[in-house]
Amino acid sequence: MSVATPQPASNRTTPKRRLNWVVSDWYRKVLVWKLEWKAKLSGRGYSCAALDGESDYNLTINSDQTVSCNCQDYEGIGQIGNLRQQSFEEVYYGPIAQKFRDELAKGKMPIATCTRCSDLRRLPPNSKDTPPAKPRLPYRGMLLENTVRCNVDCTGCARENAAGLRVNKQLQMPLAEIEKMGDLVQQLGLRQLFYLNLGEPFLSPTIGSELPMLRKKNPDCRIVTSTNGVLLNTDAKREAALNFSHIFFSVHGITNEMSEKYMHRGHFDKAYEAMKLMAEYRDARGLTEPILEWKYLLFNWNDKPEYIERAIEMAKAAKLDFISFWPTNNPFWGMSWRWRLGMLNKLGRRNWKGLEVDLRPEGRRGTKVHKYYDGD
Repeated sequence: MSVATPQPASNRTTPKRRLNWVVSDWYRKVLVWKLEWKAKLSGRGYSCAALDGESDYNLTINSDQTVSCNCQDYEGIGQIGNLRQQSFEEVYYGPIAQKFRDELAKGKMPIATCTRCSDLRRLPPNSKDTPPAKPRLPYRGMLLENTVRCNVDCTGCARENAAGLRVNKQLQMPLAEIEKMGDLVQQLGLRQLFYLNLGEPFLSPTIGSELPMLRKKNPDCRIVTSTNGVLLNTDAKREAALNFSHIFFSVHGITNEMSEKYMHRGHFDKAYEAMKLMAEYRDARGLTEPILEWKYLLFNWNDKPEYIERAIEMAKAAKLDFISFWPTNNPFWGMSWRWRLGMLNKLGRRNWKGLEVDLRPEGRRGTKVHKYYDGD
């Protein structure tokens, strides 16, 4: 069995270091020290839900068919194998993935990204005396990156660093390979497929063929994507998008100027028009899916209550199903203090996202959006 390893440093593109990522890296180092000492003092190690087969998210197949254990593998340090050289089972049960599991069980962080990952778990007391169960293959969900290219540049995203690490500079997954990934999703019986990662899915030139094929192979799978919306701009793309179960539109403000502070080269007016036209296209066919949700990251420049209220009214006017407001720490200078001080709580329902407003018609409002996932 051949084993794929991350590219050597000499072959990598020199990372472009933004201040927010320098600070984030420093903070992760502090967390590594804290969590490893916590394990040492308590005698309790850790496990990873993504590497145990119990995660909804994180495990990622990149555009070059490398597999990462997490969704923010900007430096390639979370790569556990390559599906061009190995089967999925060989990758998942292979030596790199097992090394990560073993180090976690000993209370060590195999990569610094583990420290801020939602799939990091503490082992129960006295777990050292119990042999670990063999991890099961993923069944709940994973990510598939059809492209690592993007038409925008977000302050919090180190996408360009990751793109420089793709094997043979493969920034776009060919349609034939995406079809194989559709077969893999079927074989694993995945409940959810997140068709997203570090690129803009609708930048793919074959998006019109990719989505119907994935849906045909996986009719019962919840297929989710996230887009900045600007390129979801033709009826052909909207027809393909009907194969999604849920579309998140990442649009962070209510004006071009407000959105541009985080999403450079984006365009609020075009994104808002895309949301509205997608809702019209779906509704004209009498469909209730895909669920259309405006994902609004909260920063201290776009979080005034009057801005939030205006965004909710605009989402209603566009006939969207949800608008949600997500607090973030990246970049650290943009953190929403209004959110942290509880000044926005009355504007929506608090949940794992932050705040959520259900805009669906009476009778559907408050109901689950999918049998495997209800947004809580």
